[in-house]
Amino acid sequence: MFATLCGVTVEPQVQPDIRQKDNPAIPDAGVAEGTTETRLSARPAVAVTGGALLVAGVVLAAANLRPAVTSLAAVLSEVTSALAVSDTWVSVVTAVPTLCFGLAAMGTPWLARKLGARGAIGLALALLMAGLVVRVLGGPSVLMAGTFVTSSAIAVCNVLIPVVVKESFPGRIGPVTGAYSASLTAGGAVAAAATVPLDHATGGWRWAVGAWALLALAALLVWLPSLRSARRTATTRSAPAEARRSLLRSPLAWVITVFFGLQSLIAYTVMGWLPNILRDVAGVDAATAGVLLAVVMVIGVPISFAAPPLAARYRSQSGMAVALVLSGLAGFLGLLLAPAFAPGLWILLIGIGMGIFPLALTLISLRARTGADTAALSAMAQSFGYLISATGPFLVGSLHGATGGWTASLVLLVAVLLVQIVLGWLAGRPRHV
Repeated sequence: MFATLCGVTVEPQVQPDIRQKDNPAIPDAGVAEGTTETRLSARPAVAVTGGALLVAGVVLAAANLRPAVTSLAAVLSEVTSALAVSDTWVSVVTAVPTLCFGLAAMGTPWLARKLGARGAIGLALALLMAGLVVRVLGGPSVLMAGTFVTSSAIAVCNVLIPVVVKESFPGRIGPVTGAYSASLTAGGAVAAAATVPLDHATGGWRWAVGAWALLALAALLVWLPSLRSARRTATTRSAPAEARRSLLRSPLAWVITVFFGLQSLIAYTVMGWLPNILRDVAGVDAATAGVLLAVVMVIGVPISFAAPPLAARYRSQSGMAVALVLSGLAGFLGLLLAPAFAPGLWILLIGIGMGIFPLALTLISLRARTGADTAALSAMAQSFGYLISATGPFLVGSLHGATGGWTASLVLLVAVLLVQIVLGWLAGRPRHV
């Protein structure tokens, strides 16, 4: 399988549309993590070669896009105690990643124009490695600054890795993107499960959290050869602003944007706070809580492969959207009403519910008529959506600090999921922006 992804050589051709032609069910790589790609690669394609080393670089880079978040979440209680920080500070540090994802993505096109997509990713991996090291070397302000750097670096990779996949593997976008998605999810899951054992083995959270810089170093070392082999490509200037269609006045575009933002809010709240919630309300130990967070994330891997093609078989995706959100709702209600009864079941339901992410990406493609509309809708949904999602970890932590328990926080998440059901039904109806 791996060999089939490699050794692809493409002769000059024109790519008039950003969506994948052979399977519209699967969003193009650019839709998957920020369609800023369309402004970077909507130009005549030049001959490019994607080989085994580049596939390895893509997979390793993707594996680094979640450990910065999930490793800290796994030992957040230890970090809070060791640094003697307030609940407000903890709420802010858990909200920084999604805030950076929304803000830093806006500057990524400029960075790519200056350095090229591969060069920008190389710089981001170097900054990610440095940030992971720096944030464990000092006190609260240093950790906050390091988290800001790592999250901004991840935002650049979120946007540009799919660009490299599309340009270097135009005939293997599906398989390579599948490997990319699986590696992204698996990286977060492994970090969630392994950080607490590393904490015990090394005698402190600093070594356990900082150790993930080695994964970033490995990705950087594998990525560097791709910088030398990358061919110079001419960058076409963006179309004049007046030639682009604004979707800010489209009700459906806002429905999809808020729907994307709310699913991301739930996802990053889970990654940031679920281990603490499980330890406090379900009585599980730190290591088990980390493993359960890993389970939540691993469940999303098969759903990521199955949801897009299944959704495209039907004119309406409303039923699938509602079913997935209902699963997550049942899991959070279980944690709220009977947390110790069956925490494993609640985790399973929440994990299935988080499978709404690939469906949200698919809806961006299905609800747009043209490549330009897909680009505009994806850019709108992901930039505004990630800014919306940044409020989740902060509000959940603030409510916990104000009340001393998790009931109010879980009620908030249940309310968000109820709104998401309505938006999912509306977003899934067969119409276009």
